[in-house]
Amino acid sequence: MLSTFVTIWILHVAGMLSPGPNVLLVSQLAASDRARSAVFAALGVTFGAALWATCAVLGVNIVFVAFPGLRLALQVAGGVYLLYVAIRLWRSSGAALVGRASSVSSWAAFRRGFLTNITNPKVALFFGSIFATSFPAAPSPILQASAVAMVMLNAVCWHTLLAYLFSRERVRAAYSRTRGVANRIASVTMGALGLSLLVASLREALFLIYRAKPGSTP
Repeated sequence: MLSTFVTIWILHVAGMLSPGPNVLLVSQLAASDRARSAVFAALGVTFGAALWATCAVLGVNIVFVAFPGLRLALQVAGGVYLLYVAIRLWRSSGAALVGRASSVSSWAAFRRGFLTNITNPKVALFFGSIFATSFPAAPSPILQASAVAMVMLNAVCWHTLLAYLFSRERVRAAYSRTRGVANRIASVTMGALGLSLLVASLREALFLIYRAKPGSTP
């Protein structure tokens, strides 16, 4: 069992270290002098990770394979949401140059973190691949529950650490000097991630349509 936990931990940490929407959201909130909001966003991301990990344990990736349209619909929703966040960041970049950044309520920050994570079905596939690689042929319920708990612990520790590091005075001071540019860079990055999801969804949809045509190669 120990080797299983070590494998899951290594794979999950490696996945979290790659920059993505969750990292961008938490770090941007913390650096813009909203450390409390960043912590609640981190909790929202953690809750989303816990749900996806639970779904992966329950075999939701099998459902996605059986009904690819469901995964595509969720993927499109995720792309649209990331574009929405990107537009809001871009619009706020100019106003943020003057005075203190507008406050974000704890619930709103939690919701942002949760939606950023839960609208990306690739997270479920990621956890599904981790568990498929790490679990024995017939994992016990205790092992499955412990794996989900480990994912939650990893997520909350990593994203809370990001909130702490980016809320340090030096980081905030540097951010405040280039807030408009930083927000626009974050906006472009978030928008690019959203567009990539939408483009990938379009390609998969076209492939499914082509495969469904009579006479097409299976």
